[in-house]
Amino acid sequence: MRLRCAVLDDHQAVATEIADWSPVTDDVEVVSFAEHFADEDALAVALAEYDIVVTLRERVPFPASLLARLPRLKLLIASGMRNSVIDYAAAETHGVTVCGTASSATPPVELTWALLLGLARGLVTENNALRTGGPWQSTVGVDLHGARLGLLGLGKIGSRVARVGLAFGMRVTAWSQNLTKEYADEVGVHLAASKEELLADSDFVSIHLALSDRTRGLLGAPELALLKPSAYLINTSRAAIVDQDALITALREERLAGAGIDVFDIEPLPADHPMRTAPRLLATPHLGYVSRANYGTYYGQAVENIQAYLAGSPVRLLG
Repeated sequence: MRLRCAVLDDHQAVATEIADWSPVTDDVEVVSFAEHFADEDALAVALAEYDIVVTLRERVPFPASLLARLPRLKLLIASGMRNSVIDYAAAETHGVTVCGTASSATPPVELTWALLLGLARGLVTENNALRTGGPWQSTVGVDLHGARLGLLGLGKIGSRVARVGLAFGMRVTAWSQNLTKEYADEVGVHLAASKEELLADSDFVSIHLALSDRTRGLLGAPELALLKPSAYLINTSRAAIVDQDALITALREERLAGAGIDVFDIEPLPADHPMRTAPRLLATPHLGYVSRANYGTYYGQAVENIQAYLAGSPVRLLG
């Protein structure tokens, strides 16, 4: 009997086209779901008859309670090699093998700059006006050359964002709890003495930190109040690093020039979520990792993971 594989959150309906699944289709029936299952009950019903599940990033939690309701599940594949919403101990208890895939840092770096540049030059406002017969030139762009770019995090993604900023002629400063002057010097950026200094001095602040107990809520109302009224905040990392209510309030009270946000406390974003109507906000639906090359890696390596599992030698194990 063929195994059944569910591919979750295939919103663009490309999972079975962007990679070659033929190496496993003799043994596995692959079904993709474009819709997002909003709660555990819906997931438990939808996945009850599947032996393999492929999930994108940390979009869908797999806690112990859900894994207990999926007795047929034997292989769970998550894109990326780090996932904080899978209960690995419960997976082991229920005999579920968990595997990951590679993930490129390039797409989130590029999206960070798309958001930053879009904010700096008022692209959404000007594009909408041009297409609807609105005023011809209504904004005055902000220059990047000579402006200060503050980076919260200087890891794999943050360091690449830094190098682009330097190429634009920006003055780049970085801070994180473990960042050393030696590494900041190696990248070619200034190490801020503190998070507060970075926030107060920067014209653009971009977040590139992993979500952890130390970074959750790192930017609340007091920290956002340190930003200049002319400053812009960009977050392509994790929503929980920034207090969402405090950010919306700052935007509505015009205490920030704008924000570019790709990550949200609830995803997909509900139709009535206040982020959808917040002023001075350039927002995208968590596109940081969404690129043709990255999807090719995710789904191509998912196929490899299935092949290896069927051969009795799982690869890229997580846990």
